[in-house]
Amino acid sequence: MKLILKTRVTGNYKAVMAQFDRQLFEALSPGLAKVEIVTFTGSRKGDRVHLRFLSPIKAEWISDITEDYVNEKEACFVDEGIVLPFPLRYWRHRHIVRRISDTESLIIDDITFKGPNRLASLLLYPGLLAGFYPRKKIYRRYFGAPTST
Repeated sequence: MKLILKTRVTGNYKAVMAQFDRQLFEALSPGLAKVEIVTFTGSRKGDRVHLRFLSPIKAEWISDITEDYVNEKEACFVDEGIVLPFPLRYWRHRHIVRRISDTESLIIDDITFKGPNRLASLLLYPGLLAGFYPRKKIYRRYFGAPTST
């Protein structure tokens, strides 16, 4: 299944992507869950993110950064789940920052996920949407909201 969220922010796309660091990652952590960041080595190919959910459920989540690039239109890195909490079976999250202008960018969270079957994937969708939708507000607060939106 696909989940795509788009958020318009201020800042050059390269500068915005450069701020996808541990500090932003901590700001984006789910508010209702207690999460420990075990490892965060960065947002470049070969890096790893390891989370430990402490409540309301206990679970491990490990993702490897499998791809990153910057071109004249956008910057991107991809994290793919290696160890996922039940019931997730597959996770691929493309973090794209697309150039709108010299002073505005579009952050795109392009997520592909699967549960153990189609029904489980459908049931996961609302929870993932609820977990990722607050990022829009966090991104705007972190980078600034364009006055033209």
